[in-house]
Amino acid sequence: MKYISILGASGSIGTQTLDVIRAHPDEFRLAAASVGKNIEAARRLIAEFSPSLVAVADRDAYEVLSREYRGRTAIVYGEEGLIEAAVCPQADVVVTAVVGSVGLVPTLKAIEAGKAIALANKETLVVAGHLVMAAAKRRGVPLLPVDSEHSAIFQCLQGEKIEQVDKLILTASGGSFRDKTRRELAHVTVEEALRHPNWSMGAKITIDSATMMNKGFEVIEAHWLFGLPYERIEVVLHRESIIHSLVAFRDTSVLAQLGEPDMRVPIQYALAYPKRLPLPSAKPLDLISLGALHFAPVDFDRYRCLRLAYEAGKRGGSLPTVLNAANEEAVAAFLAGRIPFLAIEEWIERALERHRPVSDPQLEDIREIDADARAYVRSLLS
Repeated sequence: MKYISILGASGSIGTQTLDVIRAHPDEFRLAAASVGKNIEAARRLIAEFSPSLVAVADRDAYEVLSREYRGRTAIVYGEEGLIEAAVCPQADVVVTAVVGSVGLVPTLKAIEAGKAIALANKETLVVAGHLVMAAAKRRGVPLLPVDSEHSAIFQCLQGEKIEQVDKLILTASGGSFRDKTRRELAHVTVEEALRHPNWSMGAKITIDSATMMNKGFEVIEAHWLFGLPYERIEVVLHRESIIHSLVAFRDTSVLAQLGEPDMRVPIQYALAYPKRLPLPSAKPLDLISLGALHFAPVDFDRYRCLRLAYEAGKRGGSLPTVLNAANEEAVAAFLAGRIPFLAIEEWIERALERHRPVSDPQLEDIREIDADARAYVRSLLS
């Protein structure tokens, strides 16, 4: 039996993680969870899974729930509450499914507490990959990737040596606007951007997919998770999202992991590793009905956010922190209807050009740089 803590249990990855726990009651038990401000999600979760601890975002939600569940489930709140969920003594595995850089400190605390990390929060490695990987190595803690692309690479590398790898190939659907020209992108709406052709994800990640910043973050993640330079991490467009990623070896052999788009598969693989459990609710891959798979090169002029991510990753230091902070603020402004779609990439680029890089930022440096980049992007609104 593995006890699971989910940071972000009311989001897309979090709710699908609950599906996996629900499907395997003899394998997994929910020990703790965070739900943001979603009081109803907290109530449903407590009623079904009886976790020992639930974290909420603010004091108002805390006061409501603590009155209702006094003596049954511990209710905590704020950043400290998120950390309590991350270091819950019962938990064996912590699923980091919160969105944004808010996941960094709880992930580091969970690592220091010796928890295995099922990593679904891209920003943690983007913002502070050097700190996270060093902490995991020091504590001997496994980082099990939940993103479908990194899970695919992780699966392809089982029994293989990273020294024999020539390159990693991440696949990308192209997002909501893969068939639009840049001229057409100037007038797209929030509603159009949120219609992803293959995956069901939260709003912020769906917008990141449309700009391809999501893939840029995944490139930076792959660099940290697998230790390869950016020159050996490639992105190809693959419309069907059936091949989730590939590993090319020195002898020209290429291994790929395939499957219908379903995030429960990589989530379950991370939770059950090294076992493979049945997942009856998932749709099996039918190659005959699929018929064909399509691939195309990435145009870095068309997807400027991906180019910016590669550039920030290669230069390293504090630039990925600025990349993430500027992106979070710009995407929030777009979702609020305050800026056009193409302004997202423009604002990120301006923030990166303005920043004076720090070569080896520590946690306090990262917090200050993050806050400064956010303040700058917000200033552009006025």
